[in-house]
Amino acid sequence: MIPLSIFSVNLLSENMLLLFSILVFAAILVMKVGAKFGVPSLLLFLLLGMVAGGDGIGVHFEDYGSAEFIGHLALTIILFTAGLETSLDETKPVIKQGTLLSTLGVLLTVLFAGFFIYLVMGKLYGTSILGCFLLAAVMGSTDSASVFSILRGKRLHLRENLGPMLELESGSNDPMAFTLTVILVKIISSAKVAPGSAWSMILSGLGVLALQILVGVAVGLAVGFAAKWILDKLHLPGIALYSILILSIGFFANGIAGILHGNGLLALYIAAIIIGNKANLPRRKEVLVFFDGMTWLMQLLMFLMLGLLARPSQMLPVVLPALLIGAFLMLVARPVSVLLCLLPFKKLPFKAKIFTSWVGLKGAGPILFAITPVLAGLDGASQMFNIVFIITLFSLLVQGMTLEPMAHALKLSYNEDPKAETFGMEVPEEMGMLRDHTVSAADLKGGDTLRDLHLPHGIRVMMVRRDGKFLVPHGSMQLMEGDRLVIIMGDSDD
Repeated sequence: MIPLSIFSVNLLSENMLLLFSILVFAAILVMKVGAKFGVPSLLLFLLLGMVAGGDGIGVHFEDYGSAEFIGHLALTIILFTAGLETSLDETKPVIKQGTLLSTLGVLLTVLFAGFFIYLVMGKLYGTSILGCFLLAAVMGSTDSASVFSILRGKRLHLRENLGPMLELESGSNDPMAFTLTVILVKIISSAKVAPGSAWSMILSGLGVLALQILVGVAVGLAVGFAAKWILDKLHLPGIALYSILILSIGFFANGIAGILHGNGLLALYIAAIIIGNKANLPRRKEVLVFFDGMTWLMQLLMFLMLGLLARPSQMLPVVLPALLIGAFLMLVARPVSVLLCLLPFKKLPFKAKIFTSWVGLKGAGPILFAITPVLAGLDGASQMFNIVFIITLFSLLVQGMTLEPMAHALKLSYNEDPKAETFGMEVPEEMGMLRDHTVSAADLKGGDTLRDLHLPHGIRVMMVRRDGKFLVPHGSMQLMEGDRLVIIMGDSDD
């Protein structure tokens, strides 16, 4: 038998590529099976990584520095794709709600959870109150990758404009949680901190947070509109080059914001929203297909990698406090924070606020933030990482699997009309709308040629699909039951 130690992970080794190909293949198969039972794919990726890890099959990966770098790179692409796909018209009415949830909501959640964690762990484990608030800060935000994946993967169409609000919140609340995490890590790392200096550091940290948000927004707007101007003027020979250029713009926004002491994730998310809504993108559908593929690849990589870091044998001692903290976050801290933030919005039904409180999904973001105390060498950091990992699994399992049933139970979801199958074709909006039609026996009663259909004025058949082949239509073309017609509906000059 080949010893599994050969799969000790070196990021530049041939074994790494072999291992990654096997894990990705297995993840896709597992995801297909899990979809039948409503299990979130991201949860399956994490579990698969754990099975393959040191306590499972035996793949050894303990490089927290590389994990943090790869994870933030993956999160960058995931957020950028989400921004490109965000409709500004749908988001505008909920900007106030989403902004409050992503700032004040996170802060309130951290405060409530921090005191509860101190009650649970301060007495039993001797954890300092600052350590408890650090754990709360790591868990303070909802995870963008999880929210986008589950809401869009399940194709949940939510009333009350909840979808855009939840996506806006999850896409913009990382700056608050991560900055609080960094501030608390710096305070705890200090050998001796007097009470007065601690408060001074906290106030200074809040100033840093405000600066990060302001600079992030400013850079995002500037880069977004500059990119719109460039894309409107630039003509490239292939769609792939457009996709790569747009991705590089996202990285640029992230980097420039970081240099200027702003939040890069917030900057690239805003820039992506502007590009997706304002820029004149040729063959937009193909560009978005490229980014969807990149997003799935990054989610696979990030969650599998974080799963490899986990050690289930080390989690057993902290399972009970982790589940208690996770339950408090789900049932108390998050709901109370959401209700307080949305209190001014009287027109939003109470059931919509309850559903919003339930979409407090944890995922790769909190696990990545939990790596920061580990890299800083804080006492108990590995224990904190294990607690965060358990809470994330708990959240994905309980909240991730119940979002759709809860939306139906609260009557907040609706069935969207099926979109036309246009086989990848796009036309400018001013030319008309693309629709599809399947030829039935009733259509052929008056004759079996295209001319015999007597289509209404302004409707033209662009393509006929039969047995996987695409046929160019003409008036005398004989149609068959089951043929798929791609039609365009618009004005005609005849």
